Amino acid sequence: MLTVQLPDEAATVAAGTALGRAIDTAAAAAAGLVIYLQGDLGAGKTTLCRGILRAFGHSGAVKSPTYTLVETYTLPALTLHHFDLYRLHDPEELEFMGIRDYFGAGVVALVEWPQRGLGHFPAADLTLALAESGAGRELTIAAHTAAGDGLLIDVKTALKH
Repeated sequence: MLTVQLPDEAATVAAGTALGRAIDTAAAAAAGLVIYLQGDLGAGKTTLCRGILRAFGHSGAVKSPTYTLVETYTLPALTLHHFDLYRLHDPEELEFMGIRDYFGAGVVALVEWPQRGLGHFPAADLTLALAESGAGRELTIAAHTAAGDGLLIDVKTALKH
């Protein structure tokens, strides 16, 4: 487990960028990764996702897929799906959108509000939890699989640079 203090939005983007660099160099990304993002509304989950995408060279807008449920980014190294399940009424809705097709080799899935889709998503390799801490945020990263353990080591290194 790793905990990082994020005093402002720029620090949140920078942490996401460091995480994205670690994902980009991780062999686990080739096999596919599932990352859960947890935190209250406004905690910075989408801001963290923006940083991750910046690490892959994405310079366009990164919006929360609150109404669309998923935004897909086709990047040179992989495909990244950013899910936001906040407005999901029934987890069965995920089956209608073909949720199983969104996971696999060469895919990174970032899932906001994963508890709303329990039973329909693969288990997380990493969980990123954001919480208020003074005037900023605190990011806690926990690994849940062997791929997540390796990625956590890479993230610790990337955050030092």
